[in-house]
Amino acid sequence: MTSPRTMPSSPHDPPGATGPRVLAVIDVGSTSVRMKIAQVDPHNHMQTLETLQQTISLGKDTFTQREIARETIEQCAQALRSFTHVLKEYGIDPAGQLRVTATTAVREALNSQAFLDRVYIATGVEVEVLDEAEVSRLTYQAVQPLFQEHPNWTETQTLIAEVGGGGTELLVLRGKNIDAARSFRVGSLRMREMLETYRAPVVRHQQIMHNQVQRMVSRFRREVELDGPLRLVALGGDARFAAAHLCAGWDGRSPVRLRLTELSGLVDEVLALSVDDLAHRYHLPFPDAETLGPALLTYLDLARGLEVGHLYVAVNTLRDGLLHEMASQTVWTPEFRQQVIRSTLELGRKFHFDEAHGAHVAARSKTLFHALQDEHQLPPRFELLLYVAALLHEVALYISLRSHHKHSMYLIQNSELFGLGAKDMLLVAMIARYHRRAAPRSNHYGYATLDRESRIAVSKLAAILRVADALERSHSQRVRSIEITRRGADLVITIPQVDDLSIEQMALREKGDMFEQIYGLNVVLRVEPPTLT
Repeated sequence: MTSPRTMPSSPHDPPGATGPRVLAVIDVGSTSVRMKIAQVDPHNHMQTLETLQQTISLGKDTFTQREIARETIEQCAQALRSFTHVLKEYGIDPAGQLRVTATTAVREALNSQAFLDRVYIATGVEVEVLDEAEVSRLTYQAVQPLFQEHPNWTETQTLIAEVGGGGTELLVLRGKNIDAARSFRVGSLRMREMLETYRAPVVRHQQIMHNQVQRMVSRFRREVELDGPLRLVALGGDARFAAAHLCAGWDGRSPVRLRLTELSGLVDEVLALSVDDLAHRYHLPFPDAETLGPALLTYLDLARGLEVGHLYVAVNTLRDGLLHEMASQTVWTPEFRQQVIRSTLELGRKFHFDEAHGAHVAARSKTLFHALQDEHQLPPRFELLLYVAALLHEVALYISLRSHHKHSMYLIQNSELFGLGAKDMLLVAMIARYHRRAAPRSNHYGYATLDRESRIAVSKLAAILRVADALERSHSQRVRSIEITRRGADLVITIPQVDDLSIEQMALREKGDMFEQIYGLNVVLRVEPPTLT
């Protein structure tokens, strides 16, 4: 830890301030709690001011006992308390300049809520538990600088891999676009604890771990299309250890290339040693020594399974992604939205959906969302959720015409879209479910589990989706544009270049009740009169 510092900016800069800002993120992981403090200039360029790490093996508790032990919770609370003292030295306000997240070890613990409550009581810090989709999103944000620094990387597919204590995250990019994101419960600490739990003979440890990784790679190759040359980029502390050990003179900042023959030799060397010997020889904390062998073996077997001769090690971390989002002050950037939409279209195509119809309804939904901003007063992120729901509202028609809205809800809720976590996917599923038939009711499956704010948002967005869908009842995309005006209690939608609106009028009579109930407005369709010349 460095000594106290004098910071160049106030911790309470007003909105729109042009000076540098100081931000901090804390990641509660499976083997340690890590904090990163950075200064961000007005152009969102970052300079790291300090990094701190406290070794705490939450994952060992979760993966063996399924809950975090009381002593471990107290260790974590104490570590976070000490971190908050450093934050005060920097003048960092936790309310606006700090984000604290937790991943697999906390997410899977049966007593995760008790853990979060205890940490909050002890420190006043709110810990946000990330799901797999959110981790993928943050990893994507973290690696964006790599493609700016190495533009030639956009010419081929790139697989970003990070082996954590609880699982392995794989992110496939083609250029800067997301092709696939997958999470597997094959983690370095999880594998280590599995071997100890089942008391596997030491001589069989490597083969058992090898089989686990092979199954993961086989499943990944079945699910994800890989074509042409593939660049494999490894993230994570274990990969950085390998790079530092094998690459003399590595600066620890830029990506470095490792040949598999070199990595293979290091893996054999590490796996031949006990955890105690590893910790002593390489001056590692015991939890890091526990994960080193399984993690390096996973990277090696992944590279071999994907038939690449080398891999790159990069220094980007989840904390970099968190800082990027804090610096940009929004998760829902245009680039991120486009990646979500690409993922949505890929899901729809998997189920042979009517893409032209879905895209047309989505476009009309977006127009209505903006026109009704004063009425619904929803944050911008809900525009994306509505757009995704509109694209997929009839995704289950290939299953059955009957009750396809319910089938669509089920498919969406049980699918994965890049960047959208479980909560957002549930909202998307609910919005799509209510594009037809019954309005939301408190006893409906899924809807009943939502909090009041989410229930209201679903009703508002589903009402908009119904109107947009009614305008595309013909499935012919003939309503190419709309103009929306408010006249008293009427929402007047003027449609140019369409002579007969009888189909749309009939659809609105079927679907318009919910909109009137939610917004108190009667939807009126008008044909734009021809221009006289």
